[in-house]
Amino acid sequence: MANPTASSQDTSTVAQSGDGRKGAVIALRAAGTAALTLLISALLVFSVELIVRGSLSETLLFFQQPFRPGWTTVLLFALLLVFLDALLGRAHHALLVVAPLALFLAFVGHQKSLYLGDPLYPTDFLYARQIVELMPLLVSERPVTAVLFTLGGLASVVLLIVAWRFWRRRFPALSFRGRMTRLVVALPALLFFGSIMDYATFSWARDRLQIIPMMWDQKENYSSNGFAIAFALNVPMAKVSAPQGYSAKAIEAIARPEAALPVLPPERPDIIIVMNESFWDPTRLPGISITPDPIANVRSLQSGHVFSPEFGGMTANVEFEALTGFSNAFLPYGSIPYQQYVRRPMPSLATFLKGEGYETKAIHPFSGWFWNRAPVYKAFGFDSFLSVDELPPLANRGRLVSDEALTEEIIREAERIDRPFFLFAVTLQNHGPYEPGRYAQTTHRVDGAPSKSAHDAILSYAEGASDGDKSLARLIEWAKQRTRPTIIAMFGDHLPPLGSTYVETGFMKENVAKRKAPLAEMSVQHETPLVIWSNRDGPVENLGSISPSFLPLHVLRSAGISHPYYTGFLGAVSERYRVIDRNMLVTPDDRPTPDWSRAKKIDPAIRDFRLLQYDMMFGKHHGAETFFPKPPVLPETI
Repeated sequence: MANPTASSQDTSTVAQSGDGRKGAVIALRAAGTAALTLLISALLVFSVELIVRGSLSETLLFFQQPFRPGWTTVLLFALLLVFLDALLGRAHHALLVVAPLALFLAFVGHQKSLYLGDPLYPTDFLYARQIVELMPLLVSERPVTAVLFTLGGLASVVLLIVAWRFWRRRFPALSFRGRMTRLVVALPALLFFGSIMDYATFSWARDRLQIIPMMWDQKENYSSNGFAIAFALNVPMAKVSAPQGYSAKAIEAIARPEAALPVLPPERPDIIIVMNESFWDPTRLPGISITPDPIANVRSLQSGHVFSPEFGGMTANVEFEALTGFSNAFLPYGSIPYQQYVRRPMPSLATFLKGEGYETKAIHPFSGWFWNRAPVYKAFGFDSFLSVDELPPLANRGRLVSDEALTEEIIREAERIDRPFFLFAVTLQNHGPYEPGRYAQTTHRVDGAPSKSAHDAILSYAEGASDGDKSLARLIEWAKQRTRPTIIAMFGDHLPPLGSTYVETGFMKENVAKRKAPLAEMSVQHETPLVIWSNRDGPVENLGSISPSFLPLHVLRSAGISHPYYTGFLGAVSERYRVIDRNMLVTPDDRPTPDWSRAKKIDPAIRDFRLLQYDMMFGKHHGAETFFPKPPVLPETI
């Protein structure tokens, strides 16, 4: 007779054995899923870095060196994939979302680095519309490449849709338990990573993971930390922290200017400032001869140079300095004040001159949304802004509004105004790219070019620069006939994006300028011509090379106007430094101070400059009454 007890024990043992095998299978599957997710993540991160860096050896080095967070990035991507899988409800489904987005951003970042020399920042998406608007120019320069990219993009979208539908049909949905398990594992870890990305505060965990924010040198930041983590580190830049020591007392302690109120001459001069797009001296290219001289008029009147903080683009950042007298050096690396920070009325040349009875007007023959100019000009105190929508039809030269037509419009506007005026104009004609045959008729000859592509690019650029030069001559000839005192300033915002032409001619070792280099190299790669001229006294001379933030100082001095900030405070700073760049300070006698922002002790003049700028842009305006006093309100006459 069978023993019922024994039978029961055998059944229990079999059940336990079955449960054990089932648990082992589940654990094995989980381990396999985790291993596959890590492998997919590693391949994706490797692909992203390879695209961004454009170098297999540099990509391998990123993963081989222990002080670079390559494998931390792999883990971060794996957690993101697990988290999104839980939301989408299928294993490895998130790859169809994350991979296209990451690879696209990597490609865009590589292209930006090639053309502008800077990595891709989160803030770049604030002006994505501008890239779309300029697309016809880019397409006209490289039509075959544009077609291939378009076809590749369409094929990728179709492939992604097919893959998505295939995945949804062939792979089973995750169980509720499986989705919850993934969320429990991934969500806290992702929140942890998010919490350590604020570079402004010290993080022990970030330090242990070898994530070292290098916000002072973004190229090294992206190289050392990798594209994904460096991109994430730049997200908090939208918030500008107060400089150490900022307070009402600190602002009160800044040395007071001699003149407590603005002083203007009895006959107030009219002021015209023209920021000429990409205006530069192409005869600086070694071994290149251009006849006739494309900038002969500027050369004969030149006051000095503007030491541009940008290269090949980012015009709005140069414009910000030139109109406000503030400096990009005190703002987060990669930020764009016009897009991010100008959200309320802000002191500018227009604000000041408008308060003194001037009519203030900005002119640019392009859309008002470009670089957010319409609201920015309003915040800066301009009475009006004439964009392409308000201007009459202006003739083109090549594909864009000509400098000649814009100059004639400036003259027409000036002659309509019957009181002192301040006109600020931004040209458009010589915007890149500089495609072959841009102009149907050319008046210059280029010799010594190392290749046909270099020759064509130099010729197209030189022709446009010459038009800008002739337009300045036309403006000055008009002003010479006026009885009213008139000040005219013209400068280039940055060097043109000539790309490989710079390398072929030996002007630079790369297609784009350095952000950190010895002073001699930085000067060559960042200087643009500057002219400040008066119809009473002629050109201002021997200004040297100055940051755009000092332009208001020299324009107002030429006009015989003094102001507590623009000539008082900035005048005092200019006696110590002619260039204030985020990576270098330069004294009037050409002594550089590299990496000044990382020093334990900062020159009090620079410290006060940074404090006052923060106070007026983001702070409590403690210094407004002293440095930006409003004119007294006169009683109305009866």
